[in-house]
Amino acid sequence: MRRENALLETALVAAAALAAASCERAETPLPIVGTLERDRIELVAEANEPIVEILVTEGDAVTAGQTLLRLDPAVHATRLARARANRDRADQRFAELARGPRQERILEARARVDGAREDLASQRREHERMQSLLERNLASPSDLDRAYSRRELAEAEFERATALLDELLEGTTAEELGQARAALDEAEAMLAEAEISAARLDLEAPRAGVVETLLYELGERPPRGATVAVLLADSAPYARVYIPEPIRARVTPGLQAFIRIDGIAEPYAGEVRFVAADAAFTPYYSLTQRDRSRLSYPAEVTLTGDRARTLPTGVPVEVDFPSLAPVPD
Repeated sequence: MRRENALLETALVAAAALAAASCERAETPLPIVGTLERDRIELVAEANEPIVEILVTEGDAVTAGQTLLRLDPAVHATRLARARANRDRADQRFAELARGPRQERILEARARVDGAREDLASQRREHERMQSLLERNLASPSDLDRAYSRRELAEAEFERATALLDELLEGTTAEELGQARAALDEAEAMLAEAEISAARLDLEAPRAGVVETLLYELGERPPRGATVAVLLADSAPYARVYIPEPIRARVTPGLQAFIRIDGIAEPYAGEVRFVAADAAFTPYYSLTQRDRSRLSYPAEVTLTGDRARTLPTGVPVEVDFPSLAPVPD
């Protein structure tokens, strides 16, 4: 009887252990599943112009800086020519002010001053003569008034000619030169902007990759800001997975991982590079224990090693974290 009791106790312990192990395996979420992805790069149209040339096809491997397609440059070429003309005009104006007045203009101003001086002397003599004639009753007061007016006009003309000569001799003021410099800087900035806009009509690959999608055909006019091509980065892919809530606290960036792919016997090494702070599913009322277990957090696991660079995008994977102990019951 004692032997039978011992056997029964042993059987119960084994059954309990088996049940606990089964429960632990059922609650252990590893491995988690996902798909292989690569960074996607969207190229947008910088202007509302028709496509005049497409230099690649979908699936082509491209290098950084390689031109993929071109938009019609006719309108931007005209704007660029106008910007260059404005820059050249501002440059010439600045050079003119920096050099100062021409010598010929100074000589002309001196001649005007000399002529105004001679005319003033003549009008003064005429005014004195009229005064003498009026004193002898040989001229009327109106004649004297007219002579006085002509003398005043001659004095004003002499002063004006002298002021113009002084201005030319003084040269360009610092304020005028500063305004010309600012106008030249503005024209150069507008030219640089026009050159950038014209250069962006040629859509170039910002980095090496593979052309995944071309969204427009030759001759179509994509709206400004529309995506016209999509590239997949030429780098090792990453696994996009969803981390279950029971292990979220232990899955952090830098955690080592194993990634298994159907048809390839040897797993790939990797590490977690990102885990979202917000869950993909949040219960709308309460976070009970049952609800918490249904939470999942988007994450990205980078595959390390050169042999991962050739893996195709979009294939399903299984990700395991060997350093994580089984989730306790």
